[in-house]
Amino acid sequence: MDMHKEAEANDKFIVKYRQQYYDLSKFLHKHPGGLNTLKGLKSGDMTSRFLKAPPHSDAAMYLMKEYKIEPEDSQKIKSSHKEAELQEGNGAIRQRPRETEDKNNNQVDESMEHLVDWSKAMLPQIANITDCYDEWVHKPVDRPLRLFGPWYLEMCTKTPWWLVPTFWIPVIIRCAWEDLASSWQDRSQLAVFAAYFLFGVLLWSFLEYTLHRWVFHVKLSSNSGSWLCTFHFMIHGLHHKVPYDPKRLVFPPLPGALLATIIYTPLSLVLWHPRVVLSGALAGYLCYDMIHYYLHYGNPSTRAFVHMKRYHFHHHFSHQTLGYGISSPLWDVVFKTRIHLRKLRYQLRWS
Repeated sequence: MDMHKEAEANDKFIVKYRQQYYDLSKFLHKHPGGLNTLKGLKSGDMTSRFLKAPPHSDAAMYLMKEYKIEPEDSQKIKSSHKEAELQEGNGAIRQRPRETEDKNNNQVDESMEHLVDWSKAMLPQIANITDCYDEWVHKPVDRPLRLFGPWYLEMCTKTPWWLVPTFWIPVIIRCAWEDLASSWQDRSQLAVFAAYFLFGVLLWSFLEYTLHRWVFHVKLSSNSGSWLCTFHFMIHGLHHKVPYDPKRLVFPPLPGALLATIIYTPLSLVLWHPRVVLSGALAGYLCYDMIHYYLHYGNPSTRAFVHMKRYHFHHHFSHQTLGYGISSPLWDVVFKTRIHLRKLRYQLRWS
């Protein structure tokens, strides 16, 4: 092995769990429980600590299989484990005490991914797995996903995070500018402007909750039609299946503009200052999308954002039928779908 390959191998974060080996190098900064909770596990056996930790969900255990490595990749670390276990004198390998069974681990279904071909476009395949789609889509993986076959359609499904504020900030300013300019010299009118703008923000938070709960998480069963499963996967299911896809964490601007137009048109007939309300709602949406991206890939240091990150990851991996609020827990409290997180003894970090 040349020096470059040896250095690369030494940088890998390989751990042992129940006689299997996992390369967590690409998962460290994605770990919902923080990077610091994995401290000291590199090249070691994490079985004991894992079993003493709070139980991991079935979804988390399923995701763990993504990082399992083949025996030849783990030969070096196997040798180090054996050397550490050799008894002095007779050279016999010390037998470790048997661990109690982890029921979560036993519940893992390892047969779901053969139902689809990950080398092909995924959307056309959803119609073939409608009888078990709801179970499959909530078993997360960490791998590239192609939604459409043609490159020009696939390109439209991927959105870098910076494109969202670039598109929407000018729209928000344009919607609010005329009313803001006319009320700038009149404090009473400025107060009215602020009130309607804040109403728009509140309106968005309600839309965020209702869309997430009753549209994105529409109840599916084995009898759900292929069109419903396909639609669900396209608008939200893919996010739960591949939660770490950085290009599919924010909503593409053009479909977003279409949705905003559909919602705004009837409301503009009954609301006063509809453009101000729209600008507030779009500002709320923009904050939501940026927060959502940050919760997946950011390294929050404040208590509020750490709580939000933990809250959202619990929605992904433990409580898919709770925790629908992302930018605010307000409506989760109102509709009693709030996730109650346990208190931590230390601050989590992701870098």
